[in-house]
Amino acid sequence: MRTITALLLLTFCLPIGTAQAANPPAPATHKRGIGTAPLATDAAISASIKERLARSKIGKNGFRYKVSGGIVTWEGNANVVQHKGSATRMARAAGARAVVNNIQISDAARAKSAANLEKGRRRAQVVRSEPRTTASK
Repeated sequence: MRTITALLLLTFCLPIGTAQAANPPAPATHKRGIGTAPLATDAAISASIKERLARSKIGKNGFRYKVSGGIVTWEGNANVVQHKGSATRMARAAGARAVVNNIQISDAARAKSAANLEKGRRRAQVVRSEPRTTASK
């Protein structure tokens, strides 16, 4: 009876111990949509942001950024409210793990944004080549 118990214990315990040793831990990854991608290095993130700033409208604002440990920190002033959000999205797209956005929005930009909100929702204006006619039955 003891030998059967010992064999059963070895049978169940041995595969568990070897399975854990055979599967080393996976490298650090973060989720991007459906798949996973390895974490980008600080140099790669910085190079990607530099390239994206050169092609973007927000590059003219003179924003400064610093990358440390996969975290991008933005500094500067913006005259357009949306440029602050664009900087955050740009850093995320470049592979940043986190973003600290210290960009300050100017008072003029805040006032313009508030005025646009007070006007209400904007709708596209359709230019018609012919006047509208009512359909008769």
